[in-house]
Amino acid sequence: MVEDPEEGMLSWDESVFRDERVFEIDYLPETFEHRETQLQSLQYALRPAVRGSRPLNALVQGPPGTGKTTAVQKLFGELSGHAGVRTVHVNCQVDSTRYAVFSRLFEGIFEYEPPSSGVSFKKLFGQVADRLVEADEVLVVALDDVNYLFYENEASDTLYSLLRAHEAHPGTRIGVVVVSSDLALDTIEELDSRVRSVFRPEEVYFPVYDAGEIVDILTERIDRGFHDGVVSTTVLDRVAEFTAESGDLRVGIDLLRRAGLNAEMRASRTVEIEDVEEAYEQSKYVHLSRSLRGLAESEAALVRVLVDHDGEQAGEVYEAFAEETDLGYTRYSEIVNKLDQLGIVETSYDGMEGRGRSRQLSLAYDSAAVLDRLE
Repeated sequence: MVEDPEEGMLSWDESVFRDERVFEIDYLPETFEHRETQLQSLQYALRPAVRGSRPLNALVQGPPGTGKTTAVQKLFGELSGHAGVRTVHVNCQVDSTRYAVFSRLFEGIFEYEPPSSGVSFKKLFGQVADRLVEADEVLVVALDDVNYLFYENEASDTLYSLLRAHEAHPGTRIGVVVVSSDLALDTIEELDSRVRSVFRPEEVYFPVYDAGEIVDILTERIDRGFHDGVVSTTVLDRVAEFTAESGDLRVGIDLLRRAGLNAEMRASRTVEIEDVEEAYEQSKYVHLSRSLRGLAESEAALVRVLVDHDGEQAGEVYEAFAEETDLGYTRYSEIVNKLDQLGIVETSYDGMEGRGRSRQLSLAYDSAAVLDRLE
């Protein structure tokens, strides 16, 4: 009997995916494994809100891709089911100023956006606080990726307004969950003393997942996202190896999706090792892509300048940047520091000791990969 060459091949209207949404970065899994201790700590801090009291503040820290945002979203989903509790999740990579944060709070409370201009911060703040008091609601705010507020020197003012709202508007009850992925940032020490005195958070740390935990979590995604038999144990192990090397679970999740798409391009019903290895060339840049998406135009402009002036001295890079943007050296220096903190740019000094040492700027990633991902 002659074998059918089309046997085992996908037809044009078939897919290896059962539910491709399972592999999207913002997907909220039904099961959330290996974070029981962290969830209990956050529940302890937030439980008073259910009883109508101001919750404890919390500081959630850990490397990227360790479940911090998922944990907060899970708990916020539970809290929002209780009368008298309002939750608002703010992505500080997008909303990186005090005014932007309070605009997001306004939208979360009133369920429509505030006017785009002409409203002072004091008025915006007052409307948010007055509505909370009027509705007799406790507000729990998550400042996710709070490190972006620090990069813009907005963190202390934002937290001060939130934590001392009850002084300007008696009866206001607000608790804050601060989430940071920047382990080089000493969140508490970087705050003004006036904020530290009232913040005093419960600290919850999310470590990198170990090899066994990675396999457990990816297996659950595979079971929900792929049809049976699409991903073998051998292929799963290779994905888990790449994920462990990166230390970021999001790399593994993105890798599974891209590997599945590669298999479909070959009209294959199964994902093979070569699909994974080809996909990794894109998935390993998940963190870079996310960081670049959050840049302002002037910040992206400096990255583009660095592509052509990689490894040059800071003064030379500034000359090219100023020609491109007409911005001054102070703003340039602020952007360099932010890109350094984000891990997009690396800074170093020449070997000469003493006065006149010059800082050199280099991209932390392959320049072609950076250009491909700049919007």
